[in-house]
Amino acid sequence: MSQYLAMLPSQQMRLEQRLTPQLIQSMEILQLPLLALEARIREELELNPVLEEQEDPTASQEVAQPAEDQPQTEESQAEAESFERLDRMSRELEFDPGDLPYGRGSREPSGERDAKLDAMANTAARGESLSEHLRHQWALVDVDEAVRSAGEAIIDWMDDDGYLRREGEHRPRRDNGKTVFTTPLTICRNDEDVERLMEEIASSRTPAIDMDVLDEALASVQSLEPTGVGGRDLVECLLIQLDARSDTEPLHGELVRSHLENLAKNRFPAIAKATEKSIEEIKAALLLISKLNHHPGLIIRPNDVPRVSPDIMVDYADEGDGYTIRLTRGSSPRLRISAHYRRILEDKTGDKKVRDFIRSRVEAAGAIIDAIHYRRERLLELAKVVVDRQREFFDYGPQHLKVLRMRDLAEEFECDPSTISRTVDGKYLQAPRGIYPLRMFFTGGTSDESGKSVSWDSLKAKVKEIISQEDKSDPMSDDEIVKKLSETSVPIARRTVAKYRAQLNIPSARQRRRY
Repeated sequence: MSQYLAMLPSQQMRLEQRLTPQLIQSMEILQLPLLALEARIREELELNPVLEEQEDPTASQEVAQPAEDQPQTEESQAEAESFERLDRMSRELEFDPGDLPYGRGSREPSGERDAKLDAMANTAARGESLSEHLRHQWALVDVDEAVRSAGEAIIDWMDDDGYLRREGEHRPRRDNGKTVFTTPLTICRNDEDVERLMEEIASSRTPAIDMDVLDEALASVQSLEPTGVGGRDLVECLLIQLDARSDTEPLHGELVRSHLENLAKNRFPAIAKATEKSIEEIKAALLLISKLNHHPGLIIRPNDVPRVSPDIMVDYADEGDGYTIRLTRGSSPRLRISAHYRRILEDKTGDKKVRDFIRSRVEAAGAIIDAIHYRRERLLELAKVVVDRQREFFDYGPQHLKVLRMRDLAEEFECDPSTISRTVDGKYLQAPRGIYPLRMFFTGGTSDESGKSVSWDSLKAKVKEIISQEDKSDPMSDDEIVKKLSETSVPIARRTVAKYRAQLNIPSARQRRRY
């Protein structure tokens, strides 16, 4: 049987849905939180010479007119209408240039400051790392060269918490573009694990470090500040801190060495029986132990707390009992199309390649202005619905959070649920009661006996309130919490209460008991 391969032209009709570059950009801008939006606008101002910051809000009211000595062709008329539309969109943007940290208005090179230098000047300096902090101290310690080199190796093996870890225990994570390692705390290592750790540290240098020298260096490193660094497990870390204090007793060391897990689980009777001490003595010793730091290294390099800038402001209305809703301006400038480049584009005698380039930049500028305007409209529209549907939350607090699903709003707005998700992603709302992530107001739930919807977050708040009001000498079990909730006509399973406790970091009834 013979086979023939051939390429033949054919025609077919099919329907496809494709995203235009403008729509993709609108979705990207919609998803940006306020700080990221400000950075994006700065980037666009740097890359697109046609975009500029508007100094005088009334300046954009001027509409470019065709020159009197030139006929108004269809092309020039279309361009004028395009500029008019872009100017109108620019006026609708509520960006305040007064908040700008650097130059305003025209982007002429003669009067413009370097935005990158300004950004660098306004950026906080990098804090000293734990390793740098320890090395500065170690350089002042009077030891011989062998011990000094061994101490530097120990400092290199120390993680951000101030502990020594074996490589196999490390869990990689990214920090400022570099791979660093971290791991959950080990309460107490056995002798074999400690020996293996020290051998790995010793063999990390060439030639290998003598074990006696390494032990001497470790003792010296453990005397550095902050107190507790250099521990190989939690017990050793706490013992280092106890040894540095002058108000400790033998009971403190015994509790840390032998009963740390029982302390964490609130097993005071078992500890009292093993130590032959009274519960009151154990409680008094625990007061001091509870002041010790489980993560001494973080004193030098605390975790960075991300800055939160709310996109939405909700305030009490001046009249009536309602609320006013507005979008924050932040430090974003007003945007407009540069009049200088408009004149170049309208000059038909100019170079065609230059005019084509400017026209492409004008279209890009119009797209970013439209995208920002679209973001503001969608965000404000969504905020109004959230405040309206969650009115009881703003009036009375978290326990009154109602069920609100994104798919329901998507049907109401006739859009895809992913659009709602992009709109709320990374956005925050500031209300009289505090600042909340916008996503928090979208939650599932159940119904009480009367058929009224109750959100999962409001149930969590009820569980937290019930536990906060319990008798600490006889805390409530999960079954008792379920019974308490049923009195408010809210059916809930015991395993659900246990799950909520875990999410709220609330221990079990036995661990909450106070002796």
